[in-house]
Amino acid sequence: MNPFGGIVQKAFYLGLGLATVAGEKAGETLNELRTQASKLADELVERGEMTTEEARKFVDDLVKNSQKPIGESSPNSTGKDEPRTISIDDEEDASSNQTVNDVDQLKSKVQALQDELRRLQK
Repeated sequence: MNPFGGIVQKAFYLGLGLATVAGEKAGETLNELRTQASKLADELVERGEMTTEEARKFVDDLVKNSQKPIGESSPNSTGKDEPRTISIDDEEDASSNQTVNDVDQLKSKVQALQDELRRLQK
């Protein structure tokens, strides 16, 4: 057999081995995730924070979401790579002006009370 064919064959077997190991590792990780989710759900059921049906649905949904490709698991994903628009409300400006007015009024009241106190002390 020629040396090039041997290299190609070894590369093929290496790729096949890597794919097998990756598949086994993914399966182990998925089983571990399922076990941890079941334990968490059991604890929540014991505490009374979740019913048995909700726990079963929680574990099933978690496992289904873990099997999806990364881009699909996001609930807000629309499939578009466009930036989201964010609206900023300027409600703080109105309340800030009101706060400044309140502070000014309080300062003037304090000053008037201090003046009256000085007058009464004489």
